[in-house]
Amino acid sequence: MATSQEKATLSPTASGNPISSKTSAAAMATVIHPVLDPLSDSPPSATTKTTAATPVMARAQTCHPLDPLMAAEIAVAVSTVRAAGKTPEVRDSMRFIEVVLVEPDKNVVALADAYFFPPFQPSLLPKTKGRPVIPTKLPPRQARLVVYNKRSNETSIWTVELNEVHAATRGGHHRGKVISSKVVPDVQPPMDAEEYAECEAVVKDFPPFREAMRKRGIVDMDLVMVDPWCVGYHSNADAPSRRLAKPLIFCRTESDCPVENGYARPVEGIHVLVDMQNMVVIEFEDRKLVPLPPADPLRNYTAGETRGGVDRSDVKPLQIIQPEGPSFRVNGHFVNWQKWNFRIGFTPREGLVIYSVAYLDGSRGRRPVAHRLSFVEMVVPYGDPNDPHYRKNAFDAGEDGLGKNAHSLKKGCDCLGYIKYFDAHFTNFTGGVETIENCVCLHEEDHGILWKHQDWRTGLAEVRRSRRLTDGKIEAEVKLTGVLSLGALQPGEVRKYGTMIAPGLYAPVHQHFFVARMDMAVDCKPGEAFNQVVEMNVKVEDPGKDNVHNNAFYPEEELLRTELQAMRDCNPLSARHWIIRNTRTVNRTGQLTGYKLLPGSNCLPLAGSEAKFLRRAAFLKHNLWVTAYSRDEMYPGGEFPNQNPRSGEGLATWVKQNRPIEETDIVLWYVFGVTHIPRLEDWPVMPVERIGFMLMPHGFFNCSPAVDVPPSTGDCELKDAVIATKPIQNSLIPKL
Repeated sequence: MATSQEKATLSPTASGNPISSKTSAAAMATVIHPVLDPLSDSPPSATTKTTAATPVMARAQTCHPLDPLMAAEIAVAVSTVRAAGKTPEVRDSMRFIEVVLVEPDKNVVALADAYFFPPFQPSLLPKTKGRPVIPTKLPPRQARLVVYNKRSNETSIWTVELNEVHAATRGGHHRGKVISSKVVPDVQPPMDAEEYAECEAVVKDFPPFREAMRKRGIVDMDLVMVDPWCVGYHSNADAPSRRLAKPLIFCRTESDCPVENGYARPVEGIHVLVDMQNMVVIEFEDRKLVPLPPADPLRNYTAGETRGGVDRSDVKPLQIIQPEGPSFRVNGHFVNWQKWNFRIGFTPREGLVIYSVAYLDGSRGRRPVAHRLSFVEMVVPYGDPNDPHYRKNAFDAGEDGLGKNAHSLKKGCDCLGYIKYFDAHFTNFTGGVETIENCVCLHEEDHGILWKHQDWRTGLAEVRRSRRLTDGKIEAEVKLTGVLSLGALQPGEVRKYGTMIAPGLYAPVHQHFFVARMDMAVDCKPGEAFNQVVEMNVKVEDPGKDNVHNNAFYPEEELLRTELQAMRDCNPLSARHWIIRNTRTVNRTGQLTGYKLLPGSNCLPLAGSEAKFLRRAAFLKHNLWVTAYSRDEMYPGGEFPNQNPRSGEGLATWVKQNRPIEETDIVLWYVFGVTHIPRLEDWPVMPVERIGFMLMPHGFFNCSPAVDVPPSTGDCELKDAVIATKPIQNSLIPKL
């Protein structure tokens, strides 16, 4: 149930203090000219009469320009595009891959944040002579649709203006307007779950496939699992003129056990190629008869089934409680936490998006840190050269969609404590609107000791605890877990490209790579572009008069001036890191303010330079890229990596412009990964392995606010920013 803290709609002032709704309304009336609702079908009534104290907003202002599309907006966009189809055949063949918000220009976001929505910060806008011209409304929201025509095998991109989304209150009346549409040649859009299900049915009903399974002792097709994989691009045979999938086959042992881990029995030696446009098998070959691995007694992972059916019974419950509620406040998608505020977004491709990260710094006002943060790609290349494993190099965002594959946390929450949930809406393949309830969770967690010091003279000790806001912290942590993608072995066979984890069963070596896109704005107000990136390396001082004890070392910085110069790799031997600085703002010591990108553990692709997957994933060749901002440059492998025949499309091509990145609106692309050599302990489900990086203040604060906190159990921080908060209590509850 929602609490009073969750429902609060208090708006921060310039100093970050809450103001009453009455004060807020009066303040808004002084800066916004009242307007009548231009979308109304009837003249204003007494209830819509405008007054100085109660301005009437157009419906265009009911959603912030960065709020994710509502379910009604998605429905309007789909119906508008479908109605624009020239013939019934065209309309019936439309399949909707993605419907997302067209994110407006940054100046529109600045206007919204200044006058229409929290944080209500007119001081962010550039100074003008005389009275500022205040807009009465914001531009209408727009949706961008990726549409696949199943009849013609064409992909098109549409832009729809959302004039009216209140269809339920207007008798089903839709008022979307097509702004633009274009066919994108020589591409294939991401696959959809509906296609996967249809492909599985087609393969299982294919007579030669049924015969091949009969040779392996399987006649019950309910035991068979067909997992379609995108073919990638290895030769002209994979060209996007056809929509193709090469499924992997698995087989359960019991048809009446839906929770059985069927991935414990991979079916090897069967080659299947499916035309996903027409849903027909176009290639089939039973190349090699590999016996099915025997049923592994440790294969299952559900309660009562793990490790031979023995569950732990000696672990007492651990309960996280916050008796005074959370320390954050949520207003729609706007989050206030301590002196931080930001907006939460969501897309079918990226999943969680964090917008407008800023810090309220007393008299200095609202200090921006980043405009937009998200993960834009995930690539998983496998290291086994044998068929079919060499083709496993999934682009989980670009070929499938990280957001579309998110789970509802109603089915088992990953979080503890007081939790605020956000739903996510997206279109399915046929244009219907689906909702993932409780898709994103927001909560605080105790993070151990922030700092501690004991004076040996006095014996007194000071300690502060750290608290972080999960999903809101400027710390990217990826937790890798799940079921391994396995292969089957011939009796007596051993492969050096993986680990045998059970008789006849092995897990190939592979890597996981993630790409974080960070549109930075450190201390930059809207319209300002005063950021630069410097690389820091620690150097050992040469022996001599300046290093007579041979112990000296020092940090040395190098300014990255152009995009080609900014193609960089991690180097733990020199403690390499990068700092995003504002060239016009200094702290109390006279140093430029900034934020430091601190790498965690990392790696590069363990593949030859001619590896086929690197044609589409050239962005993996470096850990850091820096580009000048361009609104069309969103995805490092280009928008359509599925079956992409163009080598190096995306980030590796953009940087060839070698644009200047000094005192520029810049975007950082950080590529981080892990090499996974499976262990027996990773079976049947791999325990969580953590990788990531941190964005942390570097001269951003005049002093560390963490020091200025009274020593109470409520002390906490978000990367060096601390104000009074409410306590979290960890309680061990006896099991009754």
